[in-house]
Amino acid sequence: MPMNRVDYTIARSSDAVLATNKLIKNTYMLLSMTLLFSALTAGISMYLNLPAPGLLITLVGFYGLLWATTRFANSTLGLVFVFALTGFMGLTIGPVINAYTQMFGNGSQLVMMAMGGTGVIFLGLSGYALTSRKDFSFLGGFLFVGVLVAFLAGLGAAIFSVPALSLAVSAMFVLLMSGMILYQTSELVNGGETNYILATVGLFVSIYNLFLSLLQLLGAFAGED
Repeated sequence: MPMNRVDYTIARSSDAVLATNKLIKNTYMLLSMTLLFSALTAGISMYLNLPAPGLLITLVGFYGLLWATTRFANSTLGLVFVFALTGFMGLTIGPVINAYTQMFGNGSQLVMMAMGGTGVIFLGLSGYALTSRKDFSFLGGFLFVGVLVAFLAGLGAAIFSVPALSLAVSAMFVLLMSGMILYQTSELVNGGETNYILATVGLFVSIYNLFLSLLQLLGAFAGED
């Protein structure tokens, strides 16, 4: 009997490891696909020189599609909404990239630097969380409050046109999104998140915000007229 219990425990542990590995694989496959799709919609937006949709449309579109993705995350319809969400986010970032390339003499370099920095930060932090398997769940509450405060401060900066506050918010978001990448990857590894669609959305939003924040900081401190 003791041996049977041991065998059962080992088998259950092996199943848990396989399930976690499958979750991680599905998440990063879907994340790669959504990043490519978002890049495609951003490219279309830039090619057509579409105007920025504005704060209200951006927020309604983002939170509406986020709600739908979350609502149907356990069905195949969730995949439709996750591509709709990430494609919409690509459309909104296209006009931003166009603005930087037109506003700064080195705008293209700034965009590439922001993309490279985002990639290095994401791969470094996500890779560390995956290999170390450390539990970063203790960051959850702090990150939630921090993102809420930064979001509200960002709204205030946009509404009242306060450049210094906007830069401070961007710096906050770089730190917060870095923490979110650690936290979200840790949740994947340690069983805190078991839905690959929701995991993909969380990581995608962190990458998106990290890129925008780095781009704004680079434009402010390294942009050439």
